[in-house]
Amino acid sequence: MSDIDKMNVGLKWYVAHTYSGYENKVKVNLEKIVENRGLGNLIYDVKVPVETIIEKDGDKEKVQELKIFPSYVFIKMIMTDESWHAVRNITGVTGFVGPGSRPTPLSDKEVLDINLESPEETKVQLSFKVGDEVSVINGLFEGYDGVVQSITDDLKIATVLVKRGRRDMPVEIDTDMLKLKTQN
Repeated sequence: MSDIDKMNVGLKWYVAHTYSGYENKVKVNLEKIVENRGLGNLIYDVKVPVETIIEKDGDKEKVQELKIFPSYVFIKMIMTDESWHAVRNITGVTGFVGPGSRPTPLSDKEVLDINLESPEETKVQLSFKVGDEVSVINGLFEGYDGVVQSITDDLKIATVLVKRGRRDMPVEIDTDMLKLKTQN
């Protein structure tokens, strides 16, 4: 029995280190190897955790996927010689996370903290923040400019100090109707 087989602690999440930018290639290649070699009883899941960020600027949305842990692939597997070699010999994998050549599984707390078991989260990011000057591009105050005073936690409504004549008036406006005012 080899050292790897002795380390078997059952089905756990392990972390493989990869070359930068190879995370998705490693994931796809490992999934193909699992299918082709019939390793589904040893390697159950492969994940590259990403965060989807939607950047809003008025009515325009820009969707970006950012890797939460660049250069790492998370693998739910039973550690045996066969599963270790399947992962370790994929182009782009530099090794497992752990001391020396001993892959260390993630603890249950780490799995919960990283949120590996639940679906990915989408975050909205606005092009402006409190204190920025914005233009209203839609609605009753279309064409007016103002300064953002506050933004709700769900990022859907902003209180804007709209300039009307000699007075500034606080107005609650949907963030979809606001655009960061560009400096000329």
